[in-house]
Amino acid sequence: MNPSSTVRIRTRNTAPAQEAAAPVGYVYGYARVSTTDQDLSIQEAALRAAGCEHVRAEKRSGTTTLGRDELRILIDFANRGDTIVVTKIDRLARSIADLSSIVRELEAKGVALRAIDQPVDTGTAAGKAFLGMLGVFAEFETNLRRERQLEGIAKAKAEGVYKGRPTSIDATNVKALATEGVGASEIARRLGIGRASVYRLLKEAKTP
Repeated sequence: MNPSSTVRIRTRNTAPAQEAAAPVGYVYGYARVSTTDQDLSIQEAALRAAGCEHVRAEKRSGTTTLGRDELRILIDFANRGDTIVVTKIDRLARSIADLSSIVRELEAKGVALRAIDQPVDTGTAAGKAFLGMLGVFAEFETNLRRERQLEGIAKAKAEGVYKGRPTSIDATNVKALATEGVGASEIARRLGIGRASVYRLLKEAKTP
């Protein structure tokens, strides 16, 4: 969805001046998937079925809020009394720091946050408490996953089977250019790599 797309013009009905009523808030949906080959339609359908009048959607990683233009548009546009709805909290953020930051910003604006598939609703005390618990458990699981990965790498290194990330530099191109008489600095410039990498690859090529 284009971040520059026009959002519905807000109009609110109010009671006569002598009996002014609080404005009726709008309900907005936010959908997100991490990769371009994932489908947003299931989330969008669930959000509209939950009463969302307008849905913003994007294909971005949830590990950070940077670059998530649709989320930023939605947060900036929402006003006091409005509600932002997601299918699950991890569609909004994958870290407790980002989640807390978003929730604080919404609370400061008087905007509620609700999740369809979880008992999360910052408009209620119970829903707000459950949100805090979810954030803690999500970060705990992320840390466990990272620890397992590091333990696996350490074990592989100890057994001499860890290869690390495969090199993204084509050694054949480096050697071919060197054979043509191209200097290390020019090779580095042409291939967009550091001179240290050029020297290392040329040294490895000479090693029997």
